[in-house]
Amino acid sequence: MTPHFKREELACKCGCGMLPKQDFMDRVEALRKAVGFALPVTSAARCPDYNAKVSGTGRTGPHTTGRAIDFGVSHSQAYMVLSAALLAGFTGIGVQQKGGGRFIHLDDLQVGRPTVWSY
Repeated sequence: MTPHFKREELACKCGCGMLPKQDFMDRVEALRKAVGFALPVTSAARCPDYNAKVSGTGRTGPHTTGRAIDFGVSHSQAYMVLSAALLAGFTGIGVQQKGGGRFIHLDDLQVGRPTVWSY
């Protein structure tokens, strides 16, 4: 979908083929260029059925819009991603930086935004 992010890593993990919106991925690609290091994708697009299985947001969470992504980053890289995400216009930022499975969630939704939360 972009020079640094391939369809296979962005598609819904159920196999349905749902992908993020291209304009959202253009914003993500700009973020990747700004930080200058790889951003391992842990989750991107999710169809409503798959999202209901893996998330407390049910069938209508941010990932179901094709406008959300999670990156497996921590420590100084997480700080750099957060700083760049604010400048890049991301409006939803979720932070999980304790224990195993550390990640940063980013989206550019409009309803209920801007906001930041922790998991």
